[in-house]
Amino acid sequence: MEQKTRLYPIGIQTFSEIRNKSYLYIDKTEYVYRMTHSASKYMFLSRPRRFGKSLLTSTLAAYFEGRKDLFKGLALERLETEWTEYPVLRFDMSLGKHMDKEELERYLLWQLKGMERNFGIKSETPDTNTRLTDLIRLAYEQTGRQVVVLIDEYDAPLL
Repeated sequence: MEQKTRLYPIGIQTFSEIRNKSYLYIDKTEYVYRMTHSASKYMFLSRPRRFGKSLLTSTLAAYFEGRKDLFKGLALERLETEWTEYPVLRFDMSLGKHMDKEELERYLLWQLKGMERNFGIKSETPDTNTRLTDLIRLAYEQTGRQVVVLIDEYDAPLL
């Protein structure tokens, strides 16, 4: 049997792209399972730059979206028995660098608008906190499932 050479996913931070294009992936999904089945309601993960935070966030999103196909052959495939699909709100703050408060507010509203569109929600509320709260509530009401909020590059606006 011929073994296929796999490329390193240099610069690729999306779990689905790594899995779908057969890049080399070191299976850490057992840790994802442990994290998601702990008693913690909230988790804050702080790791050094270039340490895989965005890939982990992408992996968590795929898991909570119930994308079982992406985990074929990985530890999580054998550990998870339910594969429940949750509504996922994923905020990417990587473009939030060098923004003042007003620009950051507009950037957050832009992301919220895209997520609202995914749930068929129209909102004109200018306040990001109210809008996020409404989005979480309405996504929960639509699906009957807890809403997962993932924030990637949380520190970018601080830079």
